[in-house]
Amino acid sequence: MQHNFIAIEGNIGSGKTSLSTMISAGFGAKLIVEQFADNPFLPKFYEDPKKYAFPLEMSFLAERYQQLSEETSQLDLFSPFIISDYYMFKSLIFAEVTLEPEEYELYRKLFFMMYNNLTKPDLFVYLHQNTDRLLENIQKRGRLYEQDIQAKYLEDIHKGYLDFIRKQPDMKILVLDISNVDFVKNTEDYKKITKLILNTQFKDNYTFVSL
Repeated sequence: MQHNFIAIEGNIGSGKTSLSTMISAGFGAKLIVEQFADNPFLPKFYEDPKKYAFPLEMSFLAERYQQLSEETSQLDLFSPFIISDYYMFKSLIFAEVTLEPEEYELYRKLFFMMYNNLTKPDLFVYLHQNTDRLLENIQKRGRLYEQDIQAKYLEDIHKGYLDFIRKQPDMKILVLDISNVDFVKNTEDYKKITKLILNTQFKDNYTFVSL
C-alpha cells in the first residue's frame, strides 16, 4: 500500500460514499463518512438557498473540521490505511458557489485557519459523472430535499472541483470518469477502479482515466 490516507471526492450523486464504503470493507481500511443527514440547515437551504447558504456552509465547515481532526489524528494499528468519502476542501468549493461575495470572503478566511491544521490525504480521487447521470442518481436515492437540484448547480460545483484540481501542484490527484460504468452492480468495474486507486504510479501529480 503506497497511500496512508485516501480521499474520495465527487459531485452530488457521484458515488463517493458507496465506493469508499466498499473499499473500506474490502481492504479493512478505516472509513471516514461525512455526517450530514441530521444537519437542520440542509433541507432549508434547498428551499431558500439565499437565506440559508451561510449557516449551512458554516455548520458543514465546523462538522467536517471536527470529524477529520479527530479521525486522522488517531492511529489505527488494525487498518492498513484511512479512506474518506470527502476532503475538507469541498467546503470552500461549495461555499464559492452558494455564498454572496462578502460572505465568501469571510468564510474563506475562517476556512484556511482550520484547513492548515489538518492532515492532508496522500491521494485525492475525483469521481466524475456527467450531469445527466448525476441527476439520475439523485432521483434514484430519493432524498426529498435533493429532488429539485438543478443541472446548473451541479455544473458549477464540477467547475469548482476542476479549478481546485488545477491549483494543487503538490497533491497526487486521480480523476476517474465513471459515467459509463456501474461499480456497485458490476464487480469488474469495481475491480478496475480499485486497482487504479491503489496501484496507479504517478509521473506527474495529476492522472486522468476514463473507464
